[in-house]
Amino acid sequence: MKIVILERGSVGQDVSVDSLKNLGEVTVYQNTAADEVGERVRNAEIIIANKSPLNEQTLRGAEEVKLICEFATGFDNVDLEYCKSRGIRVANVVNYSTAAVAQHTFALCLYILEKLRYYDEYVKSGSYAAQSGFSNFDLPFTELEGKTWGIVGMGNIGRRVAQIARAFGCRVIFYSASGNSTCRDYERVDLGRLLEEADFLSLHCPLSDRTRNLINKDALRKMKRTAILINAARGPVVNDADLYTALTEDWIAGAGLDVTGTEPMKESNPLSRIMDSRKLIITPHMAWASTEARNRVVEETYKNIEAFLRGEKRNVVSG
Repeated sequence: MKIVILERGSVGQDVSVDSLKNLGEVTVYQNTAADEVGERVRNAEIIIANKSPLNEQTLRGAEEVKLICEFATGFDNVDLEYCKSRGIRVANVVNYSTAAVAQHTFALCLYILEKLRYYDEYVKSGSYAAQSGFSNFDLPFTELEGKTWGIVGMGNIGRRVAQIARAFGCRVIFYSASGNSTCRDYERVDLGRLLEEADFLSLHCPLSDRTRNLINKDALRKMKRTAILINAARGPVVNDADLYTALTEDWIAGAGLDVTGTEPMKESNPLSRIMDSRKLIITPHMAWASTEARNRVVEETYKNIEAFLRGEKRNVVSG
């Protein structure tokens, strides 16, 4: 089989993709721009992609394509209806980053909650060595125990976050944006109650018409002034301009973001003007990207292709 990897760089150079060579003749591209896709997949039978658009325009000349594999869970870069009309199967990778994203969610929260940037700099600046007392807690912080942790999106990641929050001693509540959640392990509430009661609010939902701009001025106004918002879902779930207002006007205490409205974040994004890490930390969409998670992406893609070659369906989202 002729296999084309369009975005080998999406899993990192420290993760090997050599195992895929056991499945066919592999052509590797580090990254592929939208206008390069058509030519690069022209002779492919199997395409491995992440963000590259795969639709009628880019696949029109690829007459031999039988399978598209995502180096990801999301498949919004693929026109599923067009692929179905062509008999092209589409498979993704599921549940590979649950542990990593849940871990990062609490890293973001604790960084803000315990003012870690401030205290690290306090020690390294020499201020701690110069003081007479053994401790410093000029900036107060609170415990997770006894607080309410709110979650939007109770899928695999949301459930893992809920388990960890409960282990910290939090009461857990959640809101189902789709309305289809079957989770009975935690209290389900409407959005208004979630916003009003959560001391910590973490987002783990897909981006959809229901969730785009879900956290806007109206929502932020309903949150506690002491609340911390964590977005480990998709950037547009939060209105960045409204969050800037909420942080600069102290509507909420702080925010930890792994995603923003556009990626990479543009300089025009007002959040880029907030330099106070006691209020805001932003990481570059890397919550998913532990070494283990990126290795799992390749391993699961291998298994998806292997299953396809055996005539089996595995992690199929279409076809």
